Amino acid sequence: QVQLVESGGGLVQAGGSLRLSCAASGRTWGPYAMGWFRQAPGKERESLAVLNWSGSRSYYTDSVKGRFTISRDNAKKMVYLQMNSLKPEDTAVYYCACATTYWSTSAADFRSWGQGTQVTVSS
Repeated sequence: QVQLVESGGGLVQAGGSLRLSCAASGRTWGPYAMGWFRQAPGKERESLAVLNWSGSRSYYTDSVKGRFTISRDNAKKMVYLQMNSLKPEDTAVYYCACATTYWSTSAADFRSWGQGTQVTVSS
């Protein structure tokens, strides 16, 4: 089992940037895909970005393409989400998660979740 801890959330003005970090611990770190998800109040959890083990394959939901970048450092057991040009509609709790497979964009295939970090974007 992988334990995940997110950090880096906070309050930012529209147009600003934040970098989220996710620290993993535990033996079953790889070689699985890692993803970032978010959930806003009253809405379903949304898959934002997924990256495979080698970093050669990535997925971004349309609403964050060109603004968010997922990356990982397997040696450090870290996953990052660089978020630029933030919008008020990006306000949500952001979660990182570890997949049960090499590749998936479905939340159902992610078994380990962090506690989440709040991102609030003011207009």
